[in-house]
Amino acid sequence: MALPITLSEIGPRISAGAFILNSGLGKRAADDQTAAGLHGFATGTYPFLKDVEPQQFVRVLSTAEIAVGAALLTPFVPTALAGAVLTGFAGGLLGLYLRTPGMHKEGSLAPTEQGLSIAKDVWLLGIGVGLLTRGTVDRGDRKVSRAARTLAKANRKVSKAERRAERRAA
Repeated sequence: MALPITLSEIGPRISAGAFILNSGLGKRAADDQTAAGLHGFATGTYPFLKDVEPQQFVRVLSTAEIAVGAALLTPFVPTALAGAVLTGFAGGLLGLYLRTPGMHKEGSLAPTEQGLSIAKDVWLLGIGVGLLTRGTVDRGDRKVSRAARTLAKANRKVSKAERRAERRAA
């Protein structure tokens, strides 16, 4: 049984997956001050998070990052699914960048010094979209290839049957 990934997908999946997994594992032991800082930053952009306790927020964030990283690093997770998960995760990070005042220059998407650490996560979005596209296109290509092989096999059987019928008729 073949894995649902190709060689060309291994590099992006490992680089993004290891980065995100490491980030999630690092947040597991976050102290109260770190949790409060991360929670405060997130609630400035996503106000619905204000009702969540900072430590609970960091635990959920850590678990989500570990899950995203593990999905990318697990070769049995289909590429389209891994890409969709990464695209959603990166979209949330870029939402922080776009919605938080002072992260990008006024009237521009160019990052400020403070926004550079989040703006760089655009590469995660690029990898996610690339994997999602690749997984979707490859899946269709595999179906087409399988259908072509089935059709070729059927054509060979028909040709063989026609030759037999011609020999019997002669």
